[in-house]
Amino acid sequence: MSIDVRPSPQALETLDWHKGDGLLPAVVQDADTLQVLMLGYVSAESLAATLAIGHMTFFSRSKQRLWTKGEQSGNVLAVQSISVDCDADTLLVLARPAGPTCHTGAESCFDGAPKDFLGGLDQLVAVREALRPSGSYTTSLFEGGIRRIAQKVGEEGVETALAGVAQDDDALLGEASDLLYHLLVLLRARGLSLEDARDVLEKRHR
Repeated sequence: MSIDVRPSPQALETLDWHKGDGLLPAVVQDADTLQVLMLGYVSAESLAATLAIGHMTFFSRSKQRLWTKGEQSGNVLAVQSISVDCDADTLLVLARPAGPTCHTGAESCFDGAPKDFLGGLDQLVAVREALRPSGSYTTSLFEGGIRRIAQKVGEEGVETALAGVAQDDDALLGEASDLLYHLLVLLRARGLSLEDARDVLEKRHR
């Protein structure tokens, strides 16, 4: 079951607040890389605040008050979705972090937590598209326009196909990696993302 990011009293009523004396554990994952970022606890009030403002808000057991992640550092967690487990006593939150989640400056509070590199690369491409830093190859692609990017995808596609037929595994992997990267750039140039392509594949799978 998922909870809409907007306030929903009906969704709140389904949760089992009794097991944890009014608190539920909330596991937060990066919405793009699926890396586990942190574990916190929410009260009914903090969850309502999360749904209202769109930033993950916990109940601090040490300070005994509501605490919005990033309220001092600015490294907020922008909530994309909230799911409830089968016992309705644990939350799984997908969020987009505005910076490091851990107080140590690390991306995750769990050292070495696995993540989807391709999803992270897609977000990096999005940042390059927005900021256009000088000296970046990705910037040069965006500045070259959609036709140039599409041409590069075509070239890399042909090179990948040829490597699959006539070259070794390392060559094929190298060309396939180039193709994936340029495809991410093409999607972004059209205002799309890796997540959009994944959604299409998921619908086809169903």
